[in-house]
Amino acid sequence: MFDVDAYLRRLGWPGPDPNPDLDTLRTLHKRHLMTLPYNIAGQGFADGVHLVDVDEDAVFRTGVLEGLGGTCFQLNRLFFRLLSELGYEVTLLAASTAEGRENFGTEIEHMFIRAAVDGQEWLVDVGYPGPSYLEPLRVGDEVQTQYGCQYRLVGADDGTTAVQRRGRVTRWGTVYTFRPRARRWQDWKELEDRARAHHATASPDDGGGILCGRSFDNGQAVLKGRRYLVVRDGRERVRTVVDDTEHRRLVTALLSGDLRPGDLT
Repeated sequence: MFDVDAYLRRLGWPGPDPNPDLDTLRTLHKRHLMTLPYNIAGQGFADGVHLVDVDEDAVFRTGVLEGLGGTCFQLNRLFFRLLSELGYEVTLLAASTAEGRENFGTEIEHMFIRAAVDGQEWLVDVGYPGPSYLEPLRVGDEVQTQYGCQYRLVGADDGTTAVQRRGRVTRWGTVYTFRPRARRWQDWKELEDRARAHHATASPDDGGGILCGRSFDNGQAVLKGRRYLVVRDGRERVRTVVDDTEHRRLVTALLSGDLRPGDLT
C-alpha cells in the first residue's frame, strides 16, 4: 500500500523525481502540513492505542490517500519513511510537551525527525498541531524567521534542548523540549502503555476531545476543544468558539481544508 509516487502526488509535488536536497525538504515539509491535517481523531483508538506496532500500510491509506491526516505517530512516521526512500539521512527524535508531561509523565512523548542535508542538521516535524514551524529548522544557535514568527533552539544544563517560538507581538514560548539522540520505535512503548491507561479512564467533555490543526501558506489554524487559534504572518488571534454549529463547521473545515477567508483572520 505505501507508495512513494502516490505520496508525492497527494502532496502535489510539481516536478520530476525529487532530489534529496534542502529545497525539496522545505517544499515537501510545508506541502505536507498544508495538505494533511493534524487530527487526533485519526489516531483510531477504537481497537486500542497503538504507537509502536503500527500498520503503516493502513495508516498510509487513511492518513494520506484518504486525506484524514493523523497525529505525530502517523504523520511523522510516514514522512520518515518517505524521506528515507527518497535518499535522505534521517533519524527519529523524541520530544516532551508541557501537556504531555502532565498527562503521561514521560519525556519520550512527541515523535519528530532530524534530517542531515549537505553537512547540516535540520529539525523536521509534520505531526504537531501547532503553532510550530512550517519549514525545517536548522540545528544551530541563530534565531530563524518563518512567515513572521521567530524560532530558536535553547540548550539547558540537563542536556535537553528547547524549541522556542514567538510571534510578532508575543514573548518567547517553548513548543517542546528534546534530547538530541536517535530513537527507535520501541522507545515509545512506555508512552503507549500510559496512553492506554489514560484512554481507558478518560471521558469526553464539551468539545474537549477535539484537537486538529492545518497549515496554510503564511500560517496555521488550530482548534483545541473550544479554543481556536490562528497565526497569520506572525500575528495571533485566539477566541473561544461557543456556538455548536460553528464548532462543528470549523472541525470539518480544518480536516477538509475548506476554510473560509474569515476563518483565517
